[in-house]
Amino acid sequence: MSAAQATPAKFDFKRLFFLFLGLFLFAVVYYSPPWPDAVDPMGKIFALPTEGKAALALFLLAGTWWVFEVLPIGVTGLTIGVVQALFFIRPASAAFKDFMDPSVLFIFGSLMIGAVFTKVGITKRLAYKMLMIVGERTSMIYLGCFVVTALLTHVMAHTAVAATMYPLLLSIYALYEGGDKPTKFGKGLFIGMAFVAGAGSIITLLGAARGIVALGFYQEITGNEISFFELSYYMAPIGWLMVFLLWLLIMIFLKPEKAVMPGLRDKAKQLSAEMGPFSRNEILASAIIFGVIFFLSLQSFIPALAEFNKAAVLLVSTVLFFIFKILDIRDLEDVPWNIILLFAGAMSMGFCLWQTGAAEWLAINWLGFFQEAHWFIFVIAIAFFVMIMTNFIMNVAAIAISVPVALVVAPYLGVAPEVIVFAALVTAGMPFLLLVGAAPNAIAYNSRQFTSGEFFAYGIPASILLMALVALAVLLVWPLLGMPVLAPQ
Repeated sequence: MSAAQATPAKFDFKRLFFLFLGLFLFAVVYYSPPWPDAVDPMGKIFALPTEGKAALALFLLAGTWWVFEVLPIGVTGLTIGVVQALFFIRPASAAFKDFMDPSVLFIFGSLMIGAVFTKVGITKRLAYKMLMIVGERTSMIYLGCFVVTALLTHVMAHTAVAATMYPLLLSIYALYEGGDKPTKFGKGLFIGMAFVAGAGSIITLLGAARGIVALGFYQEITGNEISFFELSYYMAPIGWLMVFLLWLLIMIFLKPEKAVMPGLRDKAKQLSAEMGPFSRNEILASAIIFGVIFFLSLQSFIPALAEFNKAAVLLVSTVLFFIFKILDIRDLEDVPWNIILLFAGAMSMGFCLWQTGAAEWLAINWLGFFQEAHWFIFVIAIAFFVMIMTNFIMNVAAIAISVPVALVVAPYLGVAPEVIVFAALVTAGMPFLLLVGAAPNAIAYNSRQFTSGEFFAYGIPASILLMALVALAVLLVWPLLGMPVLAPQ
C-alpha cells in the first residue's frame, strides 16, 4: 500500500468554516426584510429592489470565498453565474453572457501573448538583458522589474503589461534557485508586479479604460475637459511615488531570502549568448505583438481608430499566432482557465451589482454620510469607496457608479470637481486586496507563489499607503501643481 493510501486526508476545518460563513452571510442578507431607501442630496429616492439586495448577498458570498479560497477561484467565479440564475437575481442569459464579455476575452488574449513570449524565448532574452543591467542584488532586481512594469503601462493596457511581464518574471525567478516551493522573493516579485502595474496605469489614458470613463463624466457634468497631457501632469508624480513606495513596502514585508545572487550577471551573459540570433518565430511574434500594441496606442490619438473594440484588436494577435503556427492546440489546452473563469465571474458580479441598482444604492448611502462633512473628509471618503468597490467590481463600473454622484454633491461642499475625479482615478487603479480587482492580480496569482489570502494580507498595508498618498496629493501635491481643490466662491 502506498504512502498516499496509508495516510488519510486531513480534514480542513478552516476551509469548511469559511465555506459555510459565505453561505450564512448570503442567507442572512437574502432573506432579510426590505432595506431602507437611499436619498441623494437633491432629495431623489433610490429604492433597493429585491434583486439588488440579493446581489449584495451574492457579493458577500463571493468575497468570502475568494479571500479564503475555499474553492478554486475560477469555480467561485462560476458560482456567481449559477446563483444569479437559480435565485432569479438576473436571467441566466444575462448572468452567463457576461462570462464572454470583451474584457474577459481581452484577458484571454493577453494570456496568449504571454504564452507566445515564453514559448519563442523573447522573455528569456529580456530577462537576461535586464539582469545584466540591474546586477546581482535582489533589491535592485525588484526595482528593475517594477520600473519596467510601470514604464510599459504608460503606453499599453496594464493587463497586457502584466501578461508581458509575467513570463519574464518566471525566467528571472528560475535563476533564483528557490526550488519548487514559494519563496519571499517569488511572492514579492509577482505581488509587486501586480501592485505596480496598477500604480503605473493611472499615469496616462493608455494604461486602462477607467480614465476615459471618468473624464467623460467630468465633461458631461461640468462642461469642462481634461486633456491627455493634463491628466498625466497631475498623475505622474503620484503614480511614480507610489511605485517607489511599493518597492519599499515589498522590501519590508517580503525581503528576499538572499540579498545577493553571486555570479548572476555572468550567468545571465552566458545564457544570453547561448540563445544565439533571433529565430524566425521570435521576429514574427514580436512583429505581431508590437503591431497590435501600436494600434491600441494610436486609438487614444486617432478618433477613427477608437471605434475598433480593444478585445477584438488584441485577439487578432491570437488568431495570427495559430495561422503562422507559432502556437498549436497543446498551447490552447494549457490556458489557465481558472484565471479566465475568475475574471468572468468578477465581470458578472460587477454587472449584477450595477444593473440591479445595488451599487448605486451603496454609493449614495456611503456618500450621504459625508455630505455635511469637511471637504477633505468628503474627498477621502470618495477615494476610499472607489478603492473598496474596485476590488470587487471592474474599476470602470466603480468609477461610473461613484463619480457622477460625487460630482453632484461636491458643489454643496465647495469642492472643485477636478480633485474628485483625480482622487477617484488614483484609487480605482490600485485594487490591492482581491485578485478579482484587476487582471494583473489574477495573472500574478498564476505563478502559484502566493494564496489569495496572502495577497489580501499584503494588500492591507499597501491600501493604507495608497490612502495616505491620496491625502498627501489632495492637501499638498496637486495644489502645488496648480490643481484647483476648492471651488471658487
